[in-house]
Order: sequence, then structure tokens, then C-alpha cells
Amino acid sequence: MVSRVIPVNPFDLVLFGATGDLAQRKILPGLYHRFEVGQMPEEARIIGTARSDMDSDGFRDQIRASMNEFAPAFKKDLLDQFLSRVEYVPVDALGKAGWAELAKILRPDVVRAFYLSVGPNLFSGIAQRLNDHDLATPDSRIVVEKPFGHDLASAKALNEGLRACFEEHQIYRIDHYLGKETVQNLMALRFANSLFEPLWNSTHVDHVQITVAETVGVGGRGAYYDQSGAMRDMIQNHLVQLLCLTAMEPPSKFSPNAVRDEKVKVIEALEPVAQADIARGQYRTDKSGDGYLDHVENPASRTESFIALKAHIGNWRWAGVPFYLRTGKRLRARESEIAVFFRDPPHTIFPNVGPLHGNVLVIRLQPDEGITLRTTIKEPGQGGFRLSDVALDMSFADALGDESQSPDAYERLVMDVIRGDQTLFMRGDEAEAAWAWVDPIVKGWEERGDRPARYDQGSSGPEEALMLMHRDGRRWRQIGG
Repeated sequence: MVSRVIPVNPFDLVLFGATGDLAQRKILPGLYHRFEVGQMPEEARIIGTARSDMDSDGFRDQIRASMNEFAPAFKKDLLDQFLSRVEYVPVDALGKAGWAELAKILRPDVVRAFYLSVGPNLFSGIAQRLNDHDLATPDSRIVVEKPFGHDLASAKALNEGLRACFEEHQIYRIDHYLGKETVQNLMALRFANSLFEPLWNSTHVDHVQITVAETVGVGGRGAYYDQSGAMRDMIQNHLVQLLCLTAMEPPSKFSPNAVRDEKVKVIEALEPVAQADIARGQYRTDKSGDGYLDHVENPASRTESFIALKAHIGNWRWAGVPFYLRTGKRLRARESEIAVFFRDPPHTIFPNVGPLHGNVLVIRLQPDEGITLRTTIKEPGQGGFRLSDVALDMSFADALGDESQSPDAYERLVMDVIRGDQTLFMRGDEAEAAWAWVDPIVKGWEERGDRPARYDQGSSGPEEALMLMHRDGRRWRQIGG
């Protein structure tokens, strides 16, 4: 199967923080790949900005070096063509230098997008200067990266700063998880097929597990991470978004606000989480003397690198169904998945075959994107009746062929910005609703002074996370299994 490539309209994309890690590692290689497959029109231009004093040729050389490191399969002639559409203007984001020069090279008759690949402390200031220099036209778009605040109060302040200069329909709060093909296929699986929707409720679903496991530590993000932790860094955005797409009601139509309205309803229906339903952990120092406390350079840190919790959605569809969320650093394997556990059959007609297991639908987000459905069949052979669990497994790479290898999430999302499609982007009230649910949870353990439990690197997390499930008579799916 060959995926269709639909070109976008001509655009000027201004990339603030263009010399930073995210821009060089993800955004610019992603834009090159969109150019390589023919989605970027000849009239498109990418304008990098940062405080670094360099010219356009120096910036192009920097991109070449990044492509060699992060996307070495590029075609040299196409990369040269792509770079001919790239320019650079030094700009002081919160000062006066460079803004007049940036204004001179922007075209009035094309889509204008401003991508803020910078810290959230710069969002409002850049938005204000774009407005002051008349760069923000009524059809302009502004893209901001997470974190969308540190708590509810800061999220509201960020939203107010952006909305002072841009309308809500111009603001794109990017979460790269929503750009993953499998995440989008979750909506297709639910709403384009009649098979699952009648079963997608508390009558038939026993529980849901959402896991995002990482093998890496906090790395060079130690200072930021120690002020954030797994709850703020991952649960509040990535995992809550996955929960919303799993639990949301069918929207009236596939449009940005209809989809996001249903996601907000899920977040607002999340019930408070009891302390007994939370397990926090820190990966301990290993034999090499390399642990969380070493990475953040704070021996007194009480910040979690792992968290597991049980959430409930207080609505008609999901009453009584627990949603178990789990994420952590330095775990056994790199893995992201959503597993929907259906209830066991109410009665077995097969004697002496042991307990029957309910069906499990697993949506794999990484590393091997695909969908698995666990079913029960009879084992082959004569002389008895034995049942066995087998998986109906669909890998996107196998099912759709090499030509449809999933593009990086940033590629899809940046093109959606140019198209003006906000379906896969968070709305302001959505971000605030997520913080309103998270804040009391964090406040509770901070007031008690709780310390995270220690767990071994390369494990599945602390024992407390296992007990969280065992108390309910359930077990986590094995990470990397």
C-alpha cells in the first residue's frame, strides 16, 4: 500500500530556537523528509532564528552536520535543494535586535507559521514581539512545545500571554505523541469499525493499562527534570492524551473542536486519585555509580523518575473501570502501549481446562507499531480438549509495506500546522483541565514529604507498583515481553 502525499500551500515557517537540540534533531530533519517525498512546495521557506550570530550559509552547514548525525539516509542533491529554501536571521527573542530584519524577509501572501522551539518562559515575550512588529497576521499560526506550564496557575498564565496576541484557533500546542500513526489509528480502530464500539464500556472492559517505558535516564535534562518529575513531564500530557483517545465518546464529526471537546470531557470526569493508588520511584545508583541522584546532582531529591497510578473516569461508560497509568526512566525496555483487557467469559462450557482468560487488545506505539488481539483457541491434536491463548498480530510495517514506513510524528504535526488542522493539538482548556487534575495529586505527596521508592535500573519499576495491581487481583503486562 502506498500512502498518498498531499502537498501543502506555500509557507514561511519561522523556527525560533533553530540552533537548539530539538530543532536540529527532529524538526529540521522532519521538514527535509517532507520535502523529499514531495509534500513541500517550491515556494516554501524555512527561516531559522536564534541568538547565535551567523549567516544563512553557516546555518545550512549546521543543518548538514545534523542530518549526517540524525538522518544520514538523506539524498545529497535533494538536501542541497532543501537547503536552498532555508535562511537564517539572528534574533534576540526578548530584545530588539533582529526583528526588523525578520520582518523584511517575510512574505505577505503565504501561510505564516512561528514555531517556538524554546523554553516556555519565552512564549509570551516572543508572541508579544511578533504582535508589536506586525508579524502576526490574522492567518498566522504559532506553535509551542511542552511543558505547557508547571501547574495550573502557570498554564493559565501561558495561555493568557499567548491569547493576548493570537486567537485560540491560531495556537498549536504540540504533543508529539499525538502525531504517531498508531495513536491516530486508535481513533480509526474505534470509530471506523463497528466491531469494538459495542464492547467499549464497563460492561465488557475489565481494565485498561497505559505504559510508556524508557531505557534512558534523565541525561542532560537533570536540572529541568528534578523540578518536574514523571508526573508533570509525562502523565500530565502524554499519558493523559492517550487515556483521552482511549476513553472519549465518539465525536459528532472528525473536526478539531469536536474531537477536542470529547477529550476535555474525559479529563474533567477524572476522579481524584487516592494516595494508596499511587506508586512513585527513583532509579538507584548502579555498579558504575550512575543513578538518578547523580544525574540531577541533588542527593536530597524527592522527585520521581517512575510513577504508576490508578485512575477512574466518573461517567456512564467507564464507571468502575480502572485505568492504570505507568511511566518511568531506566526501565527494562523502551516500550509504549495501550492494553484494553476485556472481562473473562461469564461461564465456561469446557471442563478441566483451567481458567479462561479474557481477550486483550494491545495498541503498540513503539518500538514496533501495530495492534495485537489476544484470543483463546483449541490447541491442535487429538485426545483431549486443551485451550491456549494466541495473538492475532498486525504490524504496520508488515501489513502496509516498506513504502509506508511511518513518518516521524513531527513531520505530520508540522504539516498539520501549515494546513491549519488543529485536531491533533491540545486546546487551552484541555491543558488547564489536565493540570487541574494533576495539581492536587502532586500537592498531596509534597505536603507529606513522601520519598520515592528505589528501583533497580533495567527493572520494571519499584515493588510498590506491582502491589498496586496485586491488591486488585491483576498484573501488569511485562515490559519488553
